[in-house]
Parts: sequence; structure tokens; C-alpha cells
Amino acid sequence: MLVRHLPRDSALLKELHGEAAEWSLTDYLLANVIDRLAEANWMFAMVNRDEDSEPLDYPEPVPRPGQPSDPGESPHGTSGDSLPSLQEIQGFLS
Repeated sequence: MLVRHLPRDSALLKELHGEAAEWSLTDYLLANVIDRLAEANWMFAMVNRDEDSEPLDYPEPVPRPGQPSDPGESPHGTSGDSLPSLQEIQGFLS
């Protein structure tokens, strides 16, 4: 089926999925690695800081398409659609 295997930069995928169509599974995994590395660095700095110093701010995660910038904001407006799961992304890419 031609529609199923359209390239990531196709107009149809961009219309259906917005910015998320440009992100591959590798991009999502890399964003997770960056987040975990920032958390590990934060933990190391917190454990090794001077007791009298103020605590460091927790690192902000890498923004991902479809996720709200504010925690209370809905990522999909009023439609209630959810982002595809990792298995759905892998199935689509295979």
C-alpha cells in the first residue's frame, strides 16, 4: 500500500501528525538518552554539592512533538487522541 510507506516529509503525514511526523524512533530514543543523562548529572551534582548551598533546579526534559509545554495543558486539545505507542511506531516503520 503506497500510503502506508510514504516518506516522513510527505504532506499527508505532516498534515495527519504535525511535527511528530518528522521525528523517527531514533529521535525519540535520543531525546530519552539526553533526558536521562541530564538527570544523572543533576543527581551527581546534588550528592556532591556543599551542604550550605541551595539545591539545583531539576533539568527540563527535551521537548517532544505533541507534548504540552505546560504540565496542565492537554497535548491534543479537545480531541483526546493519544500519541502512538512505541510498538505502533515500530510497526509503522517496518
